Amino acid sequence: MPYLELSLRCSEAEQPRYENALEDVGALAVTLLDADAETPNERAILEPGVGEMPIWGEVALSALFDAEADPLLLLAALEAFDPDLDWSGAGFRKVEDQDWERAWMDQYVPLRFGARTWIVPWNQALPEGADAADAAVVRLDPGLAFGSGTHPTTSLCLQWLDGLAAQGELQGRQVLDFGCGSGILALAALKLGAAQAIGVDNDPQAIVATRDNAERNGVGDHLQVFLPQDEPATRYPVVVANILASALDALADLLAARVAPGGRIALSGILVGQEDDLLVRYGAWFDDLRVAREDDWVRIDGVRR
Repeated sequence: MPYLELSLRCSEAEQPRYENALEDVGALAVTLLDADAETPNERAILEPGVGEMPIWGEVALSALFDAEADPLLLLAALEAFDPDLDWSGAGFRKVEDQDWERAWMDQYVPLRFGARTWIVPWNQALPEGADAADAAVVRLDPGLAFGSGTHPTTSLCLQWLDGLAAQGELQGRQVLDFGCGSGILALAALKLGAAQAIGVDNDPQAIVATRDNAERNGVGDHLQVFLPQDEPATRYPVVVANILASALDALADLLAARVAPGGRIALSGILVGQEDDLLVRYGAWFDDLRVAREDDWVRIDGVRR
């Protein structure tokens, strides 16, 4: 059936209030995108850290309603729900019925990270010329709530994992993906040769998404996912944490304790300018700390003493 779509731009700080209002008046679905991104592939959701929301200046928000909904009545209900919100920028349009997931997926293309790692939408094939025999392919639904690999924070981690695999440092090992979101990093590690991956996230929806993606990729038997309070206190040879700088700072003791002596860690979700304090913080436990940059984001990686 067709739908009525409401769309507007709002600040990241006010986004939860707008979303609550839309859900209260009966929105069938609410989609959040980075309003500043210029292309669909750039509109990746930053994989949220523990208790964190994406850092965006503005959010492009859209909501679907039944086609018979009256726009004026909807606006009246929205204004009544939260009188302090500004709905003057809201726009409405009728959209025809279609396979929404497929239409969204068709805007993405396979992406390569490092030498072997490919993130490929589930409904697409590897590009011509790609070495399918050597490729470590993760098939993923680029979700509306989790990372798809296109954000620099995820890209930096995928490149790091690919590099570890090239050095033989993933083969047969355990990997901890802290703040796993869609599970993309844990899945990539398994495809690159890790024996087992553990995902941790405080969002139950992320737990479900990671398990579903693991089954889709045929590695469900090699991946476990936990809420933080259920995570086993184990040390790992490889740990990756793609969360935000504030969470990396707050969780430094915990993350350091998860890395086995001689093990490697990668920290991402760090804006340029935030790395110096974290280098000092993690320098208490790690040697050979290095910084890699992509766009306005950086990754820190090092070796546990």
